[in-house]
Amino acid sequence: MIDKEKIEIAREQFKNCSSLFIALGDPMRQKICLDLAEASEDGVNVAQLAGKSILSRPAISHHLKVLKDCGIVEPIKKGTQIFYRLHLKGNFLAVKQLIQTMDEILIEETR
Repeated sequence: MIDKEKIEIAREQFKNCSSLFIALGDPMRQKICLDLAEASEDGVNVAQLAGKSILSRPAISHHLKVLKDCGIVEPIKKGTQIFYRLHLKGNFLAVKQLIQTMDEILIEETR
């Protein structure tokens, strides 16, 4: 029988990861993350990202806000412009913990 406490832990972990899953569930935001990964440490501005996309600058800005709100993207202000870069360090710890909990539940299930 699966430990009910582990199920509750997993439920809370899913809740903690939901904004990250929603943000990364959109193909355009996935593309933006990959474009940011290809960029230098200085980051990329909205105009540069829009140049690599069929979306308008406002649409790119919206997607960047979603990514920023869940902590995947970090804005860097340089003069009057804002550049964006990936900020993944530590952001996937909650996902790793969720995967570990789910692995433990699956092991218990097969016993």
